[in-house]
Amino acid sequence: MRGNSTYIKNPEDMAAEARSFAFDYSYWSHDEFKETSNGYLEPSGTRYADQRMVFNDLGQGVLDNAWKGYNCSLFAYGQTGSGKSYSMVGYGNNKGIVPIFCEELFKGVEGKKQTAGENEEYQVTLSMLEIYNEQVRDLLNPKSIATKGGLKVRQHPSKGFYVESLISCPVSSYTDIENKISEGTRNRTVAATNMNATSSRAHTIVAITFVQKTPNETGQSMTRSSSVNLVDLAGSERAESTGATGDRLKEGSAINQSLSTLGNVISALADQSQGKKKVVVPYRDSVLTKLLQNALGGNSKTIMIAALSPADINYDETLSTLRFADRAKAIKTTATVNESPTDKLIRELREENAKLMEMLKSGGISLDQLGGGGGSNANQEIEEMKKAMEEELRQNQEEIENMKKTWQERLAEQESANKGNMDAERKKEEDKKVIPHFWNLHEDPALTAMIVHFAKEGSCKVGNKNASPPAEITISGLSIQKQHGVVTNKGGVVKIKPIDGKVLVNGAKVTKETELHHNDRVLFGPNHLYVFHHPQDLAKNVKEGKTVETPTYDTAQEEIAKKAGFMDKAGKSEEDLILQEDVIQMLPMVNEADAMSAELDKKVKFELALVSPQARGLKEGKTEVMVKMRNLENGNEWLWDRNKFINRKFLMQEMYQNYVEGADDWDVPKEKDPFWEDADVEVLIGTVHVHLMSLSHKLDIEETLTVTNYQGKENGHIEIEAIPCTAKGAQIGEDDFLDDPKDLIGKELNFKFKINFGRGLPANIRQSCCKFKFYLDNQYTSTAYVDGMNPEYKFEKLFKFPKCTSEFVDYLIDSVAVIEVWGKQKGVGMKSGGNLGVATKDLMAREKSNLGENKPAPAPAKKKNDPPAKATDNGVVIPVPPPPSDKKQNDQQMNAYKKQADDAEKRAKAAEQRATSSENMVSNVRNHLNQMKRAGNSTVSIAEIEAMLARGNSSSARQEQMGDNASKACTIQ
Repeated sequence: MRGNSTYIKNPEDMAAEARSFAFDYSYWSHDEFKETSNGYLEPSGTRYADQRMVFNDLGQGVLDNAWKGYNCSLFAYGQTGSGKSYSMVGYGNNKGIVPIFCEELFKGVEGKKQTAGENEEYQVTLSMLEIYNEQVRDLLNPKSIATKGGLKVRQHPSKGFYVESLISCPVSSYTDIENKISEGTRNRTVAATNMNATSSRAHTIVAITFVQKTPNETGQSMTRSSSVNLVDLAGSERAESTGATGDRLKEGSAINQSLSTLGNVISALADQSQGKKKVVVPYRDSVLTKLLQNALGGNSKTIMIAALSPADINYDETLSTLRFADRAKAIKTTATVNESPTDKLIRELREENAKLMEMLKSGGISLDQLGGGGGSNANQEIEEMKKAMEEELRQNQEEIENMKKTWQERLAEQESANKGNMDAERKKEEDKKVIPHFWNLHEDPALTAMIVHFAKEGSCKVGNKNASPPAEITISGLSIQKQHGVVTNKGGVVKIKPIDGKVLVNGAKVTKETELHHNDRVLFGPNHLYVFHHPQDLAKNVKEGKTVETPTYDTAQEEIAKKAGFMDKAGKSEEDLILQEDVIQMLPMVNEADAMSAELDKKVKFELALVSPQARGLKEGKTEVMVKMRNLENGNEWLWDRNKFINRKFLMQEMYQNYVEGADDWDVPKEKDPFWEDADVEVLIGTVHVHLMSLSHKLDIEETLTVTNYQGKENGHIEIEAIPCTAKGAQIGEDDFLDDPKDLIGKELNFKFKINFGRGLPANIRQSCCKFKFYLDNQYTSTAYVDGMNPEYKFEKLFKFPKCTSEFVDYLIDSVAVIEVWGKQKGVGMKSGGNLGVATKDLMAREKSNLGENKPAPAPAKKKNDPPAKATDNGVVIPVPPPPSDKKQNDQQMNAYKKQADDAEKRAKAAEQRATSSENMVSNVRNHLNQMKRAGNSTVSIAEIEAMLARGNSSSARQEQMGDNASKACTIQ
């Protein structure tokens, strides 16, 4: 950032000139700050822009325009984690634009009231809504959150789009607004946790309506109103980053629809501003753009904040955000002051109501008015329009009543309604100081510590909303049982014991009653994460001078991953630390998917897999975090990359939510089921590495090579050949042998590459093929798909290199050709009789019993082809075994897993060394035989061959021992 311009460089081409974008303001908030004693981040250098500076430049203008009677909008756009919520809401004492705006607004109102006349009045109302998955939730009305399909969005002839039944609360002070926003955030947290909804995928709109009633010069009462929309948009990650490109199921159709439409609307409005004719602005394509129609292209003064990430790995998303903002600044809106005589407003509303009443009395809308259509659809549309008219009539009547009421009457009603809540909130804050309790951890810091459950003296049952009698600690959501566990508090000693549900304390699964201490981390089910606060423990620690660091969501998840058998950060490279961060992020998602599969009885299990670049057919690169989905009935497996899994997980959440809400159509056909994968989808059986050094000497290669999967497990063999030949495929002469591969530079090389057959492929593979890229190929070369475990590929391809370069010769000497073996699995007919018809939870329990956890149904006999459980970062699946509660047993298990990882790595290195050694030995033997042949020898002794294979001194040593009696049984051909 320099001045008002933002510059960005491509990290892959740092020599290139930086791209620049000019805006009204460009702020740098990444570093050059220091934290004061009260937690505020203030500048320590010249570049840092603190929260107050941003408000003074942007928020103050919104505030001034609100006083003048203009509609105003301010929205933040950018990828997840770039600082949108921080700019809008802030954190701790670093208040964002929204709270500072509200604070300053009421300071102004209080100042005006001091000199206000008799008929002068200032009214502020607040509403808060969230748009998730194209559904609208009123965050100030918890009942609406559970409404199936969300609240309806209607259209008013003059006011535009609005949300039906959205609560708008009168507020009289900044404290009222603060309490309401806290209430809305708390409701949002409960909804997000219960529905497994990530907050970064939802849009939040805080709407403040500011009405000023003042007499004009003639004494007539005038009403000046301003609607201020403060919008925190969802993360703007591009589809390639968060969705599975090419996957049959697309999460973006619902989750990202709003942002995609927002981009289309801004593009269309920018075209309009530049004078283009016949531009259609697609406001109606999403709920978000409907509600922001005025802000984007209507009667409003609008500001957009584009939040950027400085990380080089986010270059593409950052550039996309800058382009989006650059396009948006071309939009021109026409804002007008919203001021009318109060009597006139009431009269217009009454006239409109009279028209609506007349239409409803006469039967509403006729078929002729709908265009002459008929049938049930037309009748249904008429009913819908009637409902909309009735709702509009109700809202108009309510507005008339509100305008007639004094502001004091409305405030009194609201305060009366809030009194109970405020008293309960005050009591809760007092209780938190003395009673042990749990407070929630959330990946979004703004949603952390919003939910509190007390562990009062005695026994408190933990269960879901269906528990009977009701549980004292009610937690709703994924895998929370009716009798999940029990918390006891006896004389300040608090203990927790699981009953039917899964409970982790400090990352370790507990199976018996366990005492809790201050700041212990407790996980109920797969995603309800809490911190235990013990006031007496805390006071004792303070007295003894002990400091216990307050846990965060990231540290708690890291602890869970570590206890589940994952690597530690100590002594790791930067690449390993990045990999570990990915694992920590993915682990709770995989656990959620697993839990949803169990509850929906989808017969599949999910596991994390760390796949090395070599296992993916690459010479180098980084280890990727992937997810293995395994069919528990027939053993079929699929590996999903991170993006595809995240894409599917959002669809799983949507399906699970429909199931929880009792929708009849929650289950969908297989083709639309995110838990289902077609057996025809290609899976990577394994890879083989072909050393090419012999080709650099113009010698044949004929090998039977082992197919190994990403776990290092043998999955069969394939036979390949590479035979040097002429350009037409004929056999070359004996004298074409090259002693030095460098002699090949500048000369031609032609060879036939054959893949003859495969043997011993896995039993669940019904068809297979081989794919490979040679040297600079961009596209894969593939054999045909062939049936069976022992396929006959009979593949042959002629490669021609008229003039070999030094780079190509180096490739032959140093590199390997990677052949990937792909297959299609057997389908329904592959089901195992012992697993057929068994519930998913029971199938998972069987597997857990094999790992030594609990003692459910007896485990079936282990099948021959079942993969061994291993834990390593060398391209193998990492199971998530629950650690034993006993520390000694836990340490033993961890050591066993580490030993397995070390052994796997040693075996992989040894295999690579053996392959290289064998290739070199074969090459040496061939070179020696060709030298003897050119010297006129037609035979070679067996002893001489043995000596060479044993790395002896070829002929001389054995010849001295055996003289002329040496066997000449081997003929050189």
